[in-house]
Amino acid sequence: MKVEIYTHRIVLKMAIETVLYDLLGITPNASEDEIKKAYRKKNRNDPNAATKFQEMAAAYEILSDPDTRALYDEGGMDGLQGGRSGGPSMDDIFAQFFTGGSGGFSFGFDMGGPSRFGRQNDSVLPHEVTLEDLYNGKTVKMNMEKQVLCSSCKGSGAKGHAKPKQCSTCQGSGRAYIKTQLPGGQMAVSPQRCEACNGKGENLREKDRCKKCKGSATVKEKTRQEIFIEKGMADQQRIVLAGAGDEEPGVSAGDVVFVLKVLPHDSFERNGNDLLVKVKITLSEALLGFSRILLTHLDGRGIKVTSPPGKIFQPDSTIVIRGEGMPIYKRPDTKGDLFVLFEIEMPSEDWLRSVDQQALANLLPPKKPEIQPEPKIVDEANFEEIDVRSQSFPASQDFFDHGFANQRDAINDEDWEDEDDDEGDTFDDYAGGGPAEPECRQQ
Repeated sequence: MKVEIYTHRIVLKMAIETVLYDLLGITPNASEDEIKKAYRKKNRNDPNAATKFQEMAAAYEILSDPDTRALYDEGGMDGLQGGRSGGPSMDDIFAQFFTGGSGGFSFGFDMGGPSRFGRQNDSVLPHEVTLEDLYNGKTVKMNMEKQVLCSSCKGSGAKGHAKPKQCSTCQGSGRAYIKTQLPGGQMAVSPQRCEACNGKGENLREKDRCKKCKGSATVKEKTRQEIFIEKGMADQQRIVLAGAGDEEPGVSAGDVVFVLKVLPHDSFERNGNDLLVKVKITLSEALLGFSRILLTHLDGRGIKVTSPPGKIFQPDSTIVIRGEGMPIYKRPDTKGDLFVLFEIEMPSEDWLRSVDQQALANLLPPKKPEIQPEPKIVDEANFEEIDVRSQSFPASQDFFDHGFANQRDAINDEDWEDEDDDEGDTFDDYAGGGPAEPECRQQ
């Protein structure tokens, strides 16, 4: 007993830093059992344990292992990193013990293995969807392959009542310590998963392994999963199938997470709960009005619009149809707005040659007069037609697109009504200065 006390006193004396001990509420001469009890008690009774989870877990991992504890007692944080000057911060130390990311913790030294706190890693999969899928909702059924516990050995990996033996390489710890020489002759010790036992700390002899799973304790199994894409979901939104991930002995299965990736649409653009669509109208319709189905919506409905008498549409005029945008997520009966941007389609040269041009000129507004005052020098220039959008022209996209993203007009007092099956929706015409339209970008 005297020898043990004397040993603890030496450890206490050599502990040049006590941050990790303080996290667990113990002294540097605490025994291994006291460290374990303090960690369990801290997690159970401390109301702030959730926010301190990483810190306490990393402290426990370091102090519960005699090798890393000795390094810490002798050199503090610097000792764990081979004595480098300007030692690492607590975040640096935790980064060594925690892997994974915002999706959850994966504690330990195996970058791809299950959590030592009893949970497998999540499987994150991209899933492509169309704008129609997000507008109408959709159920998707798919065949998947997952790792499940072997039914023959019940996840033990052993044949009959055979028991695994302690790994002789890591002595049952599941990890090995690798020494690396640093500049200046100093040595750094870093823990890694033991390759001999795959981090389990024990092995089965070849003859004792389950015939079905070959001692791995798990087998591959095909399953049929179903996900429901709800109306109004957004790009990058996640759909989680809880517990549908791979299984591992001693840990609960992780989740399968589908991340929605919205494909570009040929006609519609989305901005939040609003939609934008560009519609071509003829010069005659821009001048004299129209009453027709302008577009087919994402659910297949035709949207019929009748313009007010005497209304002339300028190029890039925009109207808004209230309540015809995207369904709002979790409130699908409520929708955003639909913005319709008009592009005026000019008549062809063949049409021009087929009409009385003089009579047409008499009907149209007069041409613009010459610039006044007239410049002293006037050069006659030749021109050729070109699509400047396809050229390397140093101008922003807004230079060419004076449409939805640049509309800064207020809503006119006059309302329009559409003729859409049994419904009538309200339309507003954008004209004049006022509130801005939402900026719409393709998802």
